[in-house]
Amino acid sequence: QVQLVESGGGLVQAGGSLRLSCVGSGRTFSDYAMGWFRQAPGKEREFVATISQTSISLDYADSVKGRFTISRDNAKNTVYLQMNSLKPEDTAVYFCAVGAIPSVRTQRYVYWGQGTQVTVSS
Repeated sequence: QVQLVESGGGLVQAGGSLRLSCVGSGRTFSDYAMGWFRQAPGKEREFVATISQTSISLDYADSVKGRFTISRDNAKNTVYLQMNSLKPEDTAVYFCAVGAIPSVRTQRYVYWGQGTQVTVSS
């Protein structure tokens, strides 16, 4: 089993930046691909970004390309999501998750964190 804890969320004005962190424990962190997803009120959980075990493979949702960057530090068991040029429509609870391979599909991920709230004011 893998435990994941997200942090770094908060309230920011449009155009601002935040960096989310997700720390994993319980198993070898570097064995897993990681993903970031988000869920806004009344909406389904949606893919944001994913990164492979060695950071070679990255993928982003079209809505965040050029603004968000996913990265990981396996020595620290941590994956990051740097979010720049934030927009009100980025407001959501952000979740990190682990899976066997990088994927845009929630079904591919086995363990999930509890989420961290990001609110972008206009």
